[in-house]
Amino acid sequence: MKVIFMGTPDFAVGTLEALAEAGHEVVLAVSQPDKPKGRKQELFPTPVKAAALRLGIPVYQPAKIRSEEAVAYLDGVEADVMVVAAFGQIIPKSILEMKKYGCINVHASLLPKYRGAAPIQWAVICGEKESGVTIMQMDEGLDTGDMLLKAAVPLDEKETGGSLFDKLSKVGADLCVKALEELEKGTLVPEKQGESPTGYASMLTRETGRIDWTKDAASIERLVRGLNPWPGAYTKLNGKTLKIWECSVAVQDASKGECGEILSTTKDSLTVQTGDSALTVTELQLEGKKRMDAGAFLRGSSVKSGTVLG
Repeated sequence: MKVIFMGTPDFAVGTLEALAEAGHEVVLAVSQPDKPKGRKQELFPTPVKAAALRLGIPVYQPAKIRSEEAVAYLDGVEADVMVVAAFGQIIPKSILEMKKYGCINVHASLLPKYRGAAPIQWAVICGEKESGVTIMQMDEGLDTGDMLLKAAVPLDEKETGGSLFDKLSKVGADLCVKALEELEKGTLVPEKQGESPTGYASMLTRETGRIDWTKDAASIERLVRGLNPWPGAYTKLNGKTLKIWECSVAVQDASKGECGEILSTTKDSLTVQTGDSALTVTELQLEGKKRMDAGAFLRGSSVKSGTVLG
């Protein structure tokens, strides 16, 4: 099939590569505009743009996909279907219905659960036992279109947002190839979604990672895993940002302290009071420093029991 591919981050790269490897003719890759990074604010290509150029696929980067110019440009590209994977802009009806098979979306959740921008991280944060990928026929709603194919993926006990991201990227790529094969054969059976049993998986911000020590230890531990590697869960230590990278729920110390209080330290960990039980921290990162295990951190600092975080 002739495919217009729309995507921006790393998650979408696997699907683009899989479509090309499967023999589909990807006639165009549409991605968000390049963004400046680093101290010098140099423009860097999006991961999808970089992959497309490597594969010899033309790239189009409109500032607004719903602009008249963008709609006219895409209308002029001959294709059978559009495949969308984490593109990052709301696609208008004029584009959704432009090609023979419309727009097919690779969504990283088992719809109708976790509609929205960050389904991978929220699945970990909310303690789901499984996640997965849904191939969906896009409509004008926010991830509300008919479901075409699904694949479930169990979550490990120590699953992070990053590890689940990698798993679902691979599953989504394979499932999308299968969906296009069945779409062309006419064997797909669309299924209506119904109401979502979960809240909207809203976009992550730095504030999402601020640790509220009045919450229970299990919830904080999931937050740490879900936001690893980005944007990271953090607290404050003497006015500086302290990121928590690895931790586990601890057995509550006999002397319960103030929420956020460091109850005890050992040679390789520190234990912090939460609203319910305590959290043993084994890897962290102080503002301006490298990520390190708790033992190295404690040897290089004067942090002691009784210090209150947050």
